[in-house]
Amino acid sequence: MQAEPKKSLVGEEYEVEIGPVAHGGHCIARTSEGQVLFVRHALPGERVVARVTEGEEGARFLRADAVTVLEASKDRIDAPCPFAGPGRCGGCDWQHAKPGAQRRLKGEVVAEQLQRLAGLTPEEAGWDGTVMPAEGDKVPAGQVPSWRTRVQYAVTADGRAGLRRHRSHEVEPIDHCLIAAEGVSELGIEKRDWTGMDSVEAIAATGSQDRQVVLTPKPGARLPLVELDRPVSVLRIDERNGQVHRVHGRPFVRERADDRTYRVGNGGFWQVHPKAADTLVTAVMQGLLPRKGDMALDLYCGVGLFAGALADRVGEQGAVLGIESGKRAVEDARHNLADFPRVRIEQGKVESVLPRTGITEVDLVVLDPPRAGAGRKTVEHLSSLGARRIAYVACDPAALARDLAYFRDGGYRVRTLRVFDLFPMTHHVECVAILEPASKGI
Repeated sequence: MQAEPKKSLVGEEYEVEIGPVAHGGHCIARTSEGQVLFVRHALPGERVVARVTEGEEGARFLRADAVTVLEASKDRIDAPCPFAGPGRCGGCDWQHAKPGAQRRLKGEVVAEQLQRLAGLTPEEAGWDGTVMPAEGDKVPAGQVPSWRTRVQYAVTADGRAGLRRHRSHEVEPIDHCLIAAEGVSELGIEKRDWTGMDSVEAIAATGSQDRQVVLTPKPGARLPLVELDRPVSVLRIDERNGQVHRVHGRPFVRERADDRTYRVGNGGFWQVHPKAADTLVTAVMQGLLPRKGDMALDLYCGVGLFAGALADRVGEQGAVLGIESGKRAVEDARHNLADFPRVRIEQGKVESVLPRTGITEVDLVVLDPPRAGAGRKTVEHLSSLGARRIAYVACDPAALARDLAYFRDGGYRVRTLRVFDLFPMTHHVECVAILEPASKGI
């Protein structure tokens, strides 16, 4: 007999007390029947009316938006952005919270993930519990730092640029993104007609005047003539195979960090906050303390940011091996580090390439894995190489905590943890953990 379909609860409203913050930009509440609600646009301690946006009777949890605030937190402010709020743009999570409160909430999430997934208290992780803003980001309540140097706009059916709503393919048309960096805003993307495009990504390099627009057309659509308010290079993503093609201008932008210039081609990965690359290099190098002659690994190395910083510090007697899966990023890394003869960049997945290198010992390791983390197998391999110190750069505290538990099994402990708010107004946070052999802590 076929089971009765469960009744959708979308649109149902519940008056609830808001509990602690959770990973992902929402807070936890419970209905009077005890069903868990993940509530966006709320803050801990508030009393709100929450309207369900996803879920059904009997589900493990429901997702909801706070649509009416009955008792407000002292940390609440009016969202500076006119496009933020329930059912609107999904790009930001904490527009309704004071800047200091945002950092405190992010710190609570990191602490909770460390405790739950790695069994670590902040003290055991060598962390004082603070989340540091990037230089220049301390702004008064009601103001928003303009930090996002890469913005991917979705396009409506009638050609208007916008941003996607939370957990939705629907587009919220906008005329200005408050968190977009000045170099993005000055292009005037929102004023143009993008009919036929699926998405338009705008990139404003840090440390150069390079500007780039990456177009993804809908199937069969013709490219528009791109005339923006500033000179730009234009790339096109083939909707059939995802390959990137140059339309006009340079196929790369020049980024600047640690007193070096890095070429980043085809819309490839670079830290989004203009201060992020320097902030992270400084934290990693201060934690690793490289010495002349060291042998170092830079895993998931991208265009070579950390490999370059390491090579500069280990000197001509040292050596650096970078591993990166992206073909274009590897080409860029080799170009960017061509003046270091003892730097080698290998292409492929870390878990496949690292065992094939035949390396049995190293002095230092940097890893900056994607959001899913490095995983048990890679961590086990790294733990066997006897590194004096390991720097783990993480954009997801849950993945970091899971991998720290694997490192503990491999004989490593966390020496220090630093947490940086490099994504203001969103729930994202960047962590730098420095690990050393546990025997050193005895």
